[in-house]
Amino acid sequence: MNKNYRQLTESIRRRVNPENFAFKKSFSDELATISYSEVLIFIRLAMKGVEPEYTQKSKDAGERVKGHLAKELANVTYKYQGSVMTNTHIKGFSDIDLLAMNENFYQPDKTKIKALLENSVRKAQFYESTIKKLESEVSGSPYQGNALNDLRTMRLDSERIMSANYSICDVTKPKAIKIKNLSLNREVDIVIANWFDDITSIINDKGDYRGVQIYDKELDTRGDADYPFLSIKRVNERSADTNGRLKKMIRFLKNIKANSAQDVQLSSFDINAVCYDIKISEYQYLSFYELVPVIYNQLREICNNSSKSDSIISVDGREYIFKYNESKLENLKILLSEVESIFLDLKSKIGV
Repeated sequence: MNKNYRQLTESIRRRVNPENFAFKKSFSDELATISYSEVLIFIRLAMKGVEPEYTQKSKDAGERVKGHLAKELANVTYKYQGSVMTNTHIKGFSDIDLLAMNENFYQPDKTKIKALLENSVRKAQFYESTIKKLESEVSGSPYQGNALNDLRTMRLDSERIMSANYSICDVTKPKAIKIKNLSLNREVDIVIANWFDDITSIINDKGDYRGVQIYDKELDTRGDADYPFLSIKRVNERSADTNGRLKKMIRFLKNIKANSAQDVQLSSFDINAVCYDIKISEYQYLSFYELVPVIYNQLREICNNSSKSDSIISVDGREYIFKYNESKLENLKILLSEVESIFLDLKSKIGV
């Protein structure tokens, strides 16, 4: 074996369980059954979720921030985003992203909606009830206030509130305020944003399909729309359908990336897309170690088949991951080499 699995396993233990909480008996018993193999123990820990006690502290830190803001800010909705919400985070001391959504206004994608309504061929593809939804979005009166001013005021008010309540408060970042709750030992990023509704969002009655535009204080602008809630919904649902196996694969790749001696420039967004693309039928009933060949084959095909790499799309279905980004594909090749080494060690050990 090329890797020191005992050392790598300890690295994961420190990252996932820094305070050394006792593992649940069922998991400890499972580890005992594979104690004969260091590579199996490593793989199982690399796929394991963070202990609930850690995750709850991250959520509690977010709730305390929300409580401080809610006392003074009016007409605001609070939402969480990020890997904590899918339980695919790999750090016990994970921070959490709190979105503060300004409810004074929202932004429909009027340009694309109007283009669809003016195209008789495209329009004919939709039900009349759907067309009415789209028409109502472009026929309503525009917001009479100043959206950017509202967002800027909300950002500055949030900075004041956070600075008054937290001794560690960084307001220098353009897109987020970062605080640290010392009693819980957790960081929270507070992000000011507004809702954005494209055609897909409107057709699906908004909800988890809504996008968000994040306010940039430095540029005094709103960014392009992201769709974090649809991604969260889809990862959670797909993993539920596979008894947690999707999340095990995501955590595995994130831990491999974290343990790599090389700087692998792939985000959670990218890794989620790579794993989500795998057909459920290929892994739905597999044991944890049988997931490794599935992951290996997926990465190898993406790296060696341009048609495959060009087809990988984000979990929300709106963005190609590798099609227009050769750099990301090169970084995936680094990750592939790491996974291949583990796959070969596993194969020599138990013949998967």
